[in-house]
Parts: sequence; structure tokens; C-alpha cells
Amino acid sequence: METLKKYAKKYFIDAMSAMALGLFASLLIGTIFGTLGTYLGSDYIANETVNAIGGFFTEMKTFAQGASGMAIGVAIAYSLKADPLVMFSCAAVGSISYSLGAAIVLESGESIAYTAGPAGAFVAVIFAVEIGMLVSKKTKVDILVTPTVTIIAGYAIAKLVCPAVAYIMYYLGDFINTATEMQPLLMGIIISVVVGMILTLPISSAAICAMIGISGIAGGAAVAGCCAQMIGFAVISFADNGWGGFFAQGLGTSMLQMSNIIKKPAIWIPPTLAAAITGPVSTLVFKLECTGVSAGMGTCGLVGPLGVLSDMNGGANMWLGLLIVCFVLPAVLSYLFYAVMKKTGLIKAGDMIL
Repeated sequence: METLKKYAKKYFIDAMSAMALGLFASLLIGTIFGTLGTYLGSDYIANETVNAIGGFFTEMKTFAQGASGMAIGVAIAYSLKADPLVMFSCAAVGSISYSLGAAIVLESGESIAYTAGPAGAFVAVIFAVEIGMLVSKKTKVDILVTPTVTIIAGYAIAKLVCPAVAYIMYYLGDFINTATEMQPLLMGIIISVVVGMILTLPISSAAICAMIGISGIAGGAAVAGCCAQMIGFAVISFADNGWGGFFAQGLGTSMLQMSNIIKKPAIWIPPTLAAAITGPVSTLVFKLECTGVSAGMGTCGLVGPLGVLSDMNGGANMWLGLLIVCFVLPAVLSYLFYAVMKKTGLIKAGDMIL
């Protein structure tokens, strides 16, 4: 059992968390650059200097997002404590596996190329690291042997698994996105609660959202759930942690409360109930949309709201929705549920000290 826990932590917590950082440093930051480029462009501002800066951000977006597979490869290898040559070789493995996939035939008869993306890179890089480490520093020509073995192993695994991974991720994401369009109330609740709880757990919600390709109003529900957890915990733990804890959770991560949740699970109820309300408010009322990794970030660095902004390109309804769904409702609802639970003694002062 201990061995199983060790490997589960290594591959599904450490490696996945590292993958999310790799995505943040490439795909996600590229999305933010693209949003800045759009709003500094000539469609919004009639100034050549500002437009030139906008063009600079747009160009950076292209290069940053193009490096997503490589960033994931190096990030995962780093988390697995790979030797330098193995780690650097995983840049190539990540790039290969991120790009491979399968041809998906749609109901219309049209065929689209769908890559395995982050999920494919996750699988291939883990295998490449473990196989590369078997030969790393074992020969006098390590500089040739280790990269060769690592890249060949990663490529072989990618060719084997990426088509299947692409199919699974496409149809899983398609099911979730379509189901949310068909049942926005029920799916809004489920997605918001589940993704929000994953955000608080030591698992990467951003990586999971990127893997399944969540998008549209399903992505908006995910943003709502993540914001509910982060803003919710920031508000209800303010008496215990002050402004430092408020910003650490509200703009950082609600994962900081995990040790307290283990000791007293009741403290998880207020933000989770808030997520069950903000999710359907997002899907039914404001129809907020978000795609991929941004959907699983919440208010961490304001990435979730920025992702919505990038996907919806403004509008009064969007701005009002962002304000209410991502900030106002999570704070108000979480505090109301917290106040009731504190009055009944289910939550006490000091339960959420960081």
C-alpha cells in the first residue's frame, strides 16, 4: 500500500502539478499575451505605439504557445528528478507527443486532426524519463546514449498511445461540453463542484481541464467552481489569517487549506456549496465561456477571468458575469454558509489558520 501511495504521488500529483506549471509557462502565458495583444490592437486603440506593443504581445503568444509540448516535457522530467540529459531530451519527447494524435471523423463526415496534447505528453514523457534513467550515466558515451534512448523511447510510446489518448480526450471533452449545453443546470453544478474540489486537492485542476479540452459554458462552470473555492476560503478564513492569508488563497491557491480540511472536513462545505450555485448561474444566466487550462486556474493570478475574457472578447454581460460569478457570489455565499455553520458550532475560530 505504501508503495502504491508513493507512485500515485509521484506520477499523479507531482508530475501532473509540474505539467500544469509547464502549461502555465507556455500555453497559458501565451493566451494572456494574446489577450493583451488583442486589446492593445488597432480595433480598440488608435495609437501606433500602443498597437506596436500589442503586435509584440501577439507575436510572443505564437512562440510561447508553440513551446507548450517542450515546456511540459521538461517540467515533468524535472518533477521526476531526471538527470540533466534525460530532462533536456524530454523537451523533444514533449514536443513529439503533444503534436501526435488521430484523425477524428465528425458526424458531418468531416475529418479533423486532433492531437493528444497535454495528456499524450504526460504519458510519453513519464515513460521516456523512466527508460532514459536506466541508461543515464551508465556509459562513457552518455552524451550520445542517453538522449538517443530517451527520445526513441518517448517517440515509440507516443506513436503507440497518442492516437488512443487523442480519441479518449476528444470524446470525453465532447461529452462534457455537449452535456453541459443540453443540461446547463445539472452539469453546471457537477462541473463547478468537482473541478473546484480538484483545485483544492493536491491535484492539478488546470492540467485535467487542459487534458480533456473543456470549453464553452462547461469551461465557464469550471472557472466558477475554482473561483468559489479560492475566493470562498479567502473570505471565510479572514478572521484566522488576515490580509496575508486572504491574498495567498484568493490570488494564490485554496490548496493551502488542505491540511485543515483533513483535520476538519466541515470547513470545505461553505465554498463547495457556493460552487454548486455559481456554476449554474454561470451556465444559465451569464453563459460564461472558457477553454482548457485557464478553466482550472480560478483566480490564481486572475487567470480564470482572463481566460473568459480571452474567449468571449468583452461585452457588458461578460463583465457583469465575471464580477458576480467569480468574485461577488463566491464571497457572499461562502460567508453566509460559514456564518450559519459557525453559529451552530460546526466551524470554530482557528479552524482555518494557515
